Amino acid sequence: MASLTTIRGVKDVTDFIDSRPGIRGHARLVWWLLLGGLFLEALSNSAMSAGLNPMTDDLSLSAGEVSFLTSLSSWVALAFNPIGGWLADRWGRVGLLIVAKVLSLAGAVVAATAGGLVGIAGGRVLVGMAYGIDFAIAMALLAEFTPKKFAARLNTWQGIWYVAVSTNLLLAILFYELGTGLSIWRYLLGVCGLVALVLLVLQRKYLVESPTWLARKGRLVESARSLTEVFGATVEAGEPVQENVAPVADRGVGNIVLLFRGTYLPRTIVATTVQLVQSIQYFGVGWYLPIISVALFGSDFVFNTFGTLIFNLFGILGGFCSAAIAHRFGLRIASKWGFAVVFVMLVILGLFYEDLPLWLGFVVPSAFILAQSAGPGGNGKSLSSLSFRSEVRATANGFIGAIGAVGAAVGLVVFPLLKSDLGLGNTFLIISIAPLLAFVVCSVVRWEPTRAPLSPDEETDAPRFESSPVSPVPESVRP
Repeated sequence: MASLTTIRGVKDVTDFIDSRPGIRGHARLVWWLLLGGLFLEALSNSAMSAGLNPMTDDLSLSAGEVSFLTSLSSWVALAFNPIGGWLADRWGRVGLLIVAKVLSLAGAVVAATAGGLVGIAGGRVLVGMAYGIDFAIAMALLAEFTPKKFAARLNTWQGIWYVAVSTNLLLAILFYELGTGLSIWRYLLGVCGLVALVLLVLQRKYLVESPTWLARKGRLVESARSLTEVFGATVEAGEPVQENVAPVADRGVGNIVLLFRGTYLPRTIVATTVQLVQSIQYFGVGWYLPIISVALFGSDFVFNTFGTLIFNLFGILGGFCSAAIAHRFGLRIASKWGFAVVFVMLVILGLFYEDLPLWLGFVVPSAFILAQSAGPGGNGKSLSSLSFRSEVRATANGFIGAIGAVGAAVGLVVFPLLKSDLGLGNTFLIISIAPLLAFVVCSVVRWEPTRAPLSPDEETDAPRFESSPVSPVPESVRP
């Protein structure tokens, strides 16, 4: 018979989770379902990238219209990252993740069946809402189900992202060979709807609410039930005890203020910088690799798509290696040197892209993607997920994710406009300024959550609201 564990507060919950020898059983299922949601967001985001050239020709889009459509979901995510994070910290994680799948499904259907610019824009608004909600919450929930010694594994989402991008590229080649013509982009968006439907069913059936968040809200009985279901142990709630931890932050969206106080300020600076700049360089360069491939290799659709696929295979390699790299060196150091390599690759592309021999035309963008995915690509969201206590974690993810959405939107808007006005080489050189500045910030500001002695939920010096109650919230109280 399994031994009985009694929890009396947040520390008992975090100690129990940290004592787990691995991510197994139902916990592993929850983990992969959450990563599946992030796969969907990447699939939805990159579907238009893989089908961008055919869609541009199909609808006769101008450079401004391309900028509008490609950046629209990021502008919407900018608003819904903090909204989703605030709602999740107030009401819980799981329900909002299900809402995000419904929005993804609706957005895919609307865009895939649209007759023109307005219809596609409507679908991308729904996708942006889903993207903003899902990423803020899924990463928080992943952190709350992960033992501290496996914290670097949160970066696995970066490998999943590039798997989704590569899946879109393979599907683009498949649909092209099947004779879909310029309608390839509609089929790619249709696949996104199918994946959203499958995840909607599975997440609704198997996801479990965060035990740490429940404990921070004083709901120990539900927290014990969640731990029992996810980890296969026998856990019960005992009499709540007074804990020497920061009181519960209960200001709703006002909890954002805490991110700029005391020990949280340098954490916010590092996480925000990494998330902002990696978004600029990925969405300003990586997202447009199909267009860059045309400049490097010519106009053959299959050859260009295959070239883009090769680039993204390095993203898969770097993404799945990023957890080991972060575990070995830390999230900040991995980000710092990743930014350095990205800067060098952008300068090379900016100065010499027209004269690169074919093999270097493959090597330099591949090195860019490898450094991006192995370094800062996944670290911004991991930094924000691991740096703040549970009842402000999704809010922090939402706020920092919103900053990342600004970077994504800027990159998506700036690239086609700069390329049109200044040329591809000058565009690379201008974008290279961002990783150089991020390298400096990561060198100066030192915060590393994977090396911290305590979980953020156990810290006694965490920023707080002086008027917050110190005692646990009674079990009967519901947020």
